[in-house]
Amino acid sequence: MTVPDPSSFKQSTRVEKGAGGLIAIDHRVGSHGLAQRCQPHLAIESIPLPNTDCLIKPQVSLAGFTSYRVGGPAEWFVTPRTLDDLRASLAWAQGEGLPFMMLGAGSNLLVSDRGLPGLIICTRYLRHTQFDHHTGQLIAAAGEPMPRLAQQAAERGWQGLEWAVGIPGTVGGAVVMNAGAHTACTADILATTQVLTTDGSLQTLLPSNLDYRYRTSALQGDASRLVTQATFQLQPGAEPALVIATTRAHQERRHATQPYHLPSCGSVFRNPKPHTAGWFIQQTGLKGYQIGDAQVSQLHANFIVNCGNATANDVFQLMRYIQAQVEQHWQVRLEPEVKILGQF
Repeated sequence: MTVPDPSSFKQSTRVEKGAGGLIAIDHRVGSHGLAQRCQPHLAIESIPLPNTDCLIKPQVSLAGFTSYRVGGPAEWFVTPRTLDDLRASLAWAQGEGLPFMMLGAGSNLLVSDRGLPGLIICTRYLRHTQFDHHTGQLIAAAGEPMPRLAQQAAERGWQGLEWAVGIPGTVGGAVVMNAGAHTACTADILATTQVLTTDGSLQTLLPSNLDYRYRTSALQGDASRLVTQATFQLQPGAEPALVIATTRAHQERRHATQPYHLPSCGSVFRNPKPHTAGWFIQQTGLKGYQIGDAQVSQLHANFIVNCGNATANDVFQLMRYIQAQVEQHWQVRLEPEVKILGQF
């Protein structure tokens, strides 16, 4: 599966892994022909997932599952709550010859208004945490929200996750894209991560196996390994009030400088050199520029916000316009950080 070409944004189906933890396999259609059968004029019922309590639901809008609040329907949608549910979901999709994707918090994603094919596996109910006071390690499932972990660690007086309080994503997405803030990142604290392979087996990977770089890893675009949980090495023993205060300061700083009052995906473009993407966009005079209900934030120029009724295409076209204007003025090509999924 190919990575979106940020230089062209050609109209084609793209599926990629991102902060929301979204991945895809292939686009085969199995013997039951579910991909072909899923037509708007047919009444399609939910399908019980064998040997689980889960239902596979047809035509579920993804707008409510992304931080942008845009996006069309998933052809099929399931919310596993256990590792066995996740294995069964993968087995069902593979048995039907359908592409499958994992969706976490839905941040850092732009989903096409046309929706996405295959089975979307929402991991936000894959949750469990374990604080090991002997080792100082925190084990967390892929669907755990990073801000919640930061708060829990702070309340225990464990240092190392303060920066994550403003990360609008889950553990799975953070591990895959090396999420970070305030000069810290996931790679700094990751001890191991557990992945589920497409044959149903589990593997434990070290940070040295993941080729961590700025906002990416070897898991980015790797459709054969799905993050199920991560172990973070933290530093227990600090005064909880001190860690809570530091965590709160990080949160307040982000709320003061970023437009949390409106739906967005976070930073839209990767930071180039010698300046940040926001600097280039602001110096080009694009703060407040709007296409449809998608607007370059007045508070932070590297955010595109949904002012109420934006479509995914509004956001997409605004991204293209920003790229063109910045390149024309500065000869710098801004590369998307947000993952673009589906047909545009």
